[in-house]
Amino acid sequence: MTAPAITPMLVRFGRMGDMVQQAPLLHLLHRRYGQPCILLSAGAWSTPLYTGNPDVGALWQLRTRHTPFVLSPRRWLLVRDLRRYDGPIYISDDVPRQVEKIRNLLMRAGVPRERCLFLVDSNEIHSVHGVDRLLDFGRLTPAAYAATDYPWQEGDLQRAPCLPISVSDRVDRDAWLRQHQFDGRPLVLLQPGNKRTSRRKRSRQIDNKAWPTERWAALLRAMRERLPDAQLLLCGSTHEASLLQEIRRGSGLQKVAIATRDLPLRRLLALAEIAHSMVAVDTGPAHVAAAGGCPLVVLYGPQSPEHWDRRSAFGRPVINLGGAQPGGRVDVIDLDSVVRAWSSIACG
Repeated sequence: MTAPAITPMLVRFGRMGDMVQQAPLLHLLHRRYGQPCILLSAGAWSTPLYTGNPDVGALWQLRTRHTPFVLSPRRWLLVRDLRRYDGPIYISDDVPRQVEKIRNLLMRAGVPRERCLFLVDSNEIHSVHGVDRLLDFGRLTPAAYAATDYPWQEGDLQRAPCLPISVSDRVDRDAWLRQHQFDGRPLVLLQPGNKRTSRRKRSRQIDNKAWPTERWAALLRAMRERLPDAQLLLCGSTHEASLLQEIRRGSGLQKVAIATRDLPLRRLLALAEIAHSMVAVDTGPAHVAAAGGCPLVVLYGPQSPEHWDRRSAFGRPVINLGGAQPGGRVDVIDLDSVVRAWSSIACG
């Protein structure tokens, strides 16, 4: 029989890109069970990504992934809340250390195993791409609910993450563009840094996702030559500021801007909606840019696009370079390949 609507829960203790990829799974679970999901996660990403999202009814947030249970009052409260919750729980984490922590939380709360599904335990999933794996996972049903009918339709399967952009996001973005006099020109975003980037050059030399600063600088010059009116914007976290400044100096160009502290996730997402293009290493902001509809060139090192390929829900071009290279390094990608890939977007 068809069951009454219930609230599903999705658990993922992931980084920015991991959390962006959960959007299609959240949508599928919402459609199957009839109620927006509870999203349980850890870290700083989920709140700006999913606040106001129609597929998320509540955000249960841990500040960090690594605090021991005995030292975390938030985990104590979370166990209390899990004891009160009685719906299906989908655990999409695939990092063994995190999965074990999640299992321990559920055991402390006395959650029956029959109400839970773990991505890492499923033998029914054979897809390679991250989003397809999650959609395969979302079509499964925990044993406790197998006797009832929670159907899915083909239209419930979103093959690319899409993060809704609100009116207030657009108002904030447009005001920021006017403040910096960036409005009215093609906006080209560049994301050179990733989580391993540090202020120390030695650290960047062992970063297998790092593309040499002199190539980023040369790419800026090529972009200016091919798109003279563009506003070139180097993006990153505050920890990446020194890297971005080094690239700007190396380019020798005027009017190359840097955005770090003043580029929170919601603003980045809204910029992606209207940006001309982005070139990025394989990192979280590239997932956000694709979800916002920005044409994109992604430079891969050890990871394979077969699993991590950014998909555009808006049909915008996404060009992947590198991936599973000999030695697993981004720096084997030559400048000309990146210029050609970006030019195909710029002139296409």
